[in-house]
Amino acid sequence: MVKEGFPFVIVPALVAMFLAYFQLWLFAGIFAFIALFMTYFFRDPYRESPKGEGLILAAADGTVTRIDDDERGKLVSVFMSPLDVHINRSPIAGSVVRAEYIPGKKNPATSNNASLTNERNTLTIESEGLSVRCTQIAGIMARRIVCWAREGDELEQGEKFGLIKFSSRTDVLMPANVEIQVKIGDHVKGGETIIARIAHQEPAV
Repeated sequence: MVKEGFPFVIVPALVAMFLAYFQLWLFAGIFAFIALFMTYFFRDPYRESPKGEGLILAAADGTVTRIDDDERGKLVSVFMSPLDVHINRSPIAGSVVRAEYIPGKKNPATSNNASLTNERNTLTIESEGLSVRCTQIAGIMARRIVCWAREGDELEQGEKFGLIKFSSRTDVLMPANVEIQVKIGDHVKGGETIIARIAHQEPAV
């Protein structure tokens, strides 16, 4: 479990024990359930990233809700429900050349306008001519974006760089020459699922 989840687990667990001491079993059970759910929500499962040249991985667990191809490049949006792992991982290995936090609204994360109006944090990661922008977007239930990476940091592919507390979304904006490997409705895993390949490059065997 990530350390940011400890207060969300410890507080309801202590309340549950206090209520149990006075034999208020129903309320104690409710708070015990909350503590258990928070333990599940802030889980930190082991992930092993696939090896290969030209691979771009999902930055988060969740459902692909949007795929765009326009003048900016190709974009894949992944919505994280409260049941998904909320840790974010680097889609590629590279240097963080820019980290930008923008305060904003808490509109539904599934809205296309969320990438323009909602609270969000964008990391631009570059490696050998490849530039990927990974944006953490707060949703209607999300209370805080956490980003551990800073400008100048070196990230390995699949390395954890942050999380978003409660339902939210991540956008990965890639160059136009990538080939998208997922479709809307697919469920992906951060740091494991290949969402795109750089065109004309084959994965290593």
